[in-house]
Amino acid sequence: MNLRQLRYFLAVVDQGGVHRAADSLMVAQPSISQALRSLEQELGTRLFHRTGRSLTLTAAGEAIIPAAREVMHGVDLARSLVDAVDGLQTGRLVICSTPSQAASPLAPLVGRFLEQYPGVQIVVKAAASRGDVVSSLRGGGAELGLMARSVNEAPPRDLTIQSLEVQNYLCVAKDPQALPPGPAPLPPRALSGARLIVGQPGTGVRRAADLVLAGAPGSSIAVEIESREALLPLVLAGAGIAVVADGFRAAAEASGLTVRELDLPESLAVDLMHRPGPVSPAAHAFLTLAGDWSSTEDPENQDR
Repeated sequence: MNLRQLRYFLAVVDQGGVHRAADSLMVAQPSISQALRSLEQELGTRLFHRTGRSLTLTAAGEAIIPAAREVMHGVDLARSLVDAVDGLQTGRLVICSTPSQAASPLAPLVGRFLEQYPGVQIVVKAAASRGDVVSSLRGGGAELGLMARSVNEAPPRDLTIQSLEVQNYLCVAKDPQALPPGPAPLPPRALSGARLIVGQPGTGVRRAADLVLAGAPGSSIAVEIESREALLPLVLAGAGIAVVADGFRAAAEASGLTVRELDLPESLAVDLMHRPGPVSPAAHAFLTLAGDWSSTEDPENQDR
């Protein structure tokens, strides 16, 4: 068993097939196939079920993934430590994030990081849920993870947590007249009769929307959408008023939408996470910058 075999194996797992794995690694498909066959011969078992051109992991293939990722993480860590001897000039950092947090605080953090370390490549993997972020970290698919949880919910115990900020929920409207005037946070009753654009059940934005629906007589759901990236475009299209996390504030204001904070007993704690143990120099630098950012950001943000 060698590193090339493990890297090719994980590429097939992550890319969903030999063709995409070959493209991502910029190698010939026969090289990938030969490496997989050699690895299976050395292990004495099949790692994939083969049906035509389709590959499906066997139980043995599923079982070897965490160990393979651990080995490759160790190799990548050793290489990055050597590369950083003369300063963080190169490297690659993989971050898994949920959509709202990818908008903020991740986007401004990445911008500041690359100002200091322009030679480092940042890869942001999208996660549909908090569980996806945790799974990516535990499985080695990403080195850092960014997600939000209810302030009343405990973070995962097996991960190292760095708290960044607390975010409140907002309502966003196309027409300023759709929201009562004034700077104070809006109670749910202020949205009586409103047609809402809401996230899917089980998410934080949906819990916030449900609180609004329960406290705003005559309000109803206009659109329930799985893709949070489409919330603001739907507001711009006049579909209704959206309930979103504070991470969407900058994008909403830049789009010319009216933004008001909601007065709800629900808020989000935003955490940056990684597996216990040493991290790459790029990850260490990112964690340090994130810590400095969270301590110097808008003081009002610290109270929310």
